[in-house]
Amino acid sequence: MAQNHETEKTEVSNVIPFRNRTQEMVTTALMIALTYVATWLINVRLPFVGSGGLIHLGNVPLFIAAILFGRKTGSLAGGIGMGLFDLLSGWTAWAPFTLIIVGFMGFEVGLFAEKRPFRNVHVNDAISMVLALVIKIVGYYFAEVILYGNWVTPLGSVPGNILQVAAAAVIVLAVLPILRRVTRRAYPAAA
Repeated sequence: MAQNHETEKTEVSNVIPFRNRTQEMVTTALMIALTYVATWLINVRLPFVGSGGLIHLGNVPLFIAAILFGRKTGSLAGGIGMGLFDLLSGWTAWAPFTLIIVGFMGFEVGLFAEKRPFRNVHVNDAISMVLALVIKIVGYYFAEVILYGNWVTPLGSVPGNILQVAAAAVIVLAVLPILRRVTRRAYPAAA
């Protein structure tokens, strides 16, 4: 009976199951590294007030990790990958906030991929990324209020955060069909 329940869970879930702990650890470490590198190498500074002036593509591997491999990999890839960027870029005050906010974004997107509250996989993915955007805007708004001691200045970050997550969502939705086919072959379900 437990085997049937596990089979049903795998069929409903949109997440690729790991065969063993080693595969999970290596994949998660790779997604952390990709998130860090995409945040570090592919970024543009915008002339907005607050911290929303940095647009980067770190959300792309974060969303891919969460959608393909679930909430655990997504939250670790996002929180550690972008938190590491903050630490190594000298933005140490931001690192704890990034770890929590972006980690929660990865958790939420991964949870949607695992539970699939919407039958259509594309709608499910899109709605999960819209909710991640809400988490980012609200989370970083309050982080900036704490760091800057001002309720108005953080509003300048909202346009950059919207642009950053929207660009990542468009890229991720475009490449997901290909990535799902490729990763299904690379990560066959455990028998």
